[in-house]
Amino acid sequence: MELMSHSSTFLLPTIPPSPTCALVVLNQSLPRFAPLLWKHAQLRLCADGGANRVYDDMPLLLPHENAFDVRKRYKPDVIKGDMDSIRKEVLEFYASMGTKIIDESDDQDTTDLHKCVAYIRDWAPDLDKSNLCILVAGALGGRFDHEIGNINVLCRFSTIRIILISEDCLIHLLPRTHHHEIHIQPTVEGPHCGLIPIGMPSGSTTTTGLQWDLAETEMKFGGLISTSNIVKGEKITKRSRIIFFSPNSEQAKVLLEMVLLQMAIAHVNYRDDH
Repeated sequence: MELMSHSSTFLLPTIPPSPTCALVVLNQSLPRFAPLLWKHAQLRLCADGGANRVYDDMPLLLPHENAFDVRKRYKPDVIKGDMDSIRKEVLEFYASMGTKIIDESDDQDTTDLHKCVAYIRDWAPDLDKSNLCILVAGALGGRFDHEIGNINVLCRFSTIRIILISEDCLIHLLPRTHHHEIHIQPTVEGPHCGLIPIGMPSGSTTTTGLQWDLAETEMKFGGLISTSNIVKGEKITKRSRIIFFSPNSEQAKVLLEMVLLQMAIAHVNYRDDH
């Protein structure tokens, strides 16, 4: 089984040349680090009312700059969705700035996030999907059914690396087809984290690098799920059938082997002091 590595370097001021990042903004308040996510992205989409958030919130995040200049600089490449939430003046503003507008109001069977992820997938058909990372800002908080819909998009596009981001945490899928290695960025995230099965019970889950490690443990709703766990980056242990790496001084590593009959979600909180 191949190894899949995960790292939240997009939360840092500078990131390595890879992966290729795309940003999708949903209709929730922008996290305070939204300008940083914008900087790291090569393609920037607003899902319908997410354009309102960029228009309204970006100037608030950069209060010492002229609001009009901020809006011109943080112009999405694409606005896509069923167009039932975006305000008329916002749509007209970005259209005048050259943003591509894609009205898919005839499609009521998929969410606006689904529409945007499909666009990104088709935008780079020849791109190695293992080198593509889709960051979704405003994916958590607000209506619970919207959150579940966003998590469902992770499952529907399980071959694409998609990270749901809010002000205080991030969520990404650990597909059952791989072993997983998560590199924690200790200056901006952790120590709390969780592993949650999605769809059906896990067959067997083994971890190293957590305060409460799992050893060939089944997780399921109505039974055990690994919430409120803690990253212990300086104490990595080796278990059978685990791919082991030693941590260095710059980053802690959580090594996860997910041998699942379904999929799991990894959840990591940001540090409270950032």
